[in-house]
Amino acid sequence: MTAAFARTADPWKDTDVIDARAPRTNQAIVGILSLVAFLTGWWPILGLLALQLAIGLRFGRRWCLPCLFYFDVLQPRFGEGPIEDSRPPRFANTVGVIFLGSATLAHALGYVTIGWGLAVIVAALALLAATTGLCVGCEIYRIGARIRGIRPGSIKHVDLAEIGAAGRSGEVVVQFTHPLCTDCHTLERELVAAGRDVFTVDVSRRPELARKYGVALVPTAVAVAPGGVVTARIA
Repeated sequence: MTAAFARTADPWKDTDVIDARAPRTNQAIVGILSLVAFLTGWWPILGLLALQLAIGLRFGRRWCLPCLFYFDVLQPRFGEGPIEDSRPPRFANTVGVIFLGSATLAHALGYVTIGWGLAVIVAALALLAATTGLCVGCEIYRIGARIRGIRPGSIKHVDLAEIGAAGRSGEVVVQFTHPLCTDCHTLERELVAAGRDVFTVDVSRRPELARKYGVALVPTAVAVAPGGVVTARIA
């Protein structure tokens, strides 16, 4: 690592967030190797990919080979990318384990067409995510959160006293944030520049408030009237 390189998020300790380029590197590797398996006909590659993803999910990033490659080789050379919530890409990896594991099992049982069909789906979605940033597994996670009622739009009332905004005579913006979230900092700067009165809730320090208001993703921001009634969803 070069002396000039500095991280805002430690990849081994700040596991509730992740450099957005790390999942895309992992997706590129999974997509390319799944495609290689399909083109060469060597289906055990699918099982090895499923095993590697499962090990990383179970034991952490230090056991994830693509993670080690990104954080120890690529990130020090190209710098840190945007920091985002790690839960959506983690869920996407879980979906990858299911599909790759099912493909491996299908091949082992002789259902070759099903096995390759699942492999092609994994390759296509992983390469799509790696090249465009559109992660289908991540979107499924977000949709699932909304189905469970965990969404910014479901916040109807905020207790201004517990976030330090009691007694305000005008409308305030309550933003649920994380100190290592790039989008959170950007949104806060934009709101302040627009003249909004912003009160932040750090979900890493106040997880009970995140649970109380059903905040699954940050940044989440709502406009709140003096009485605590939410008047608009901002982010």
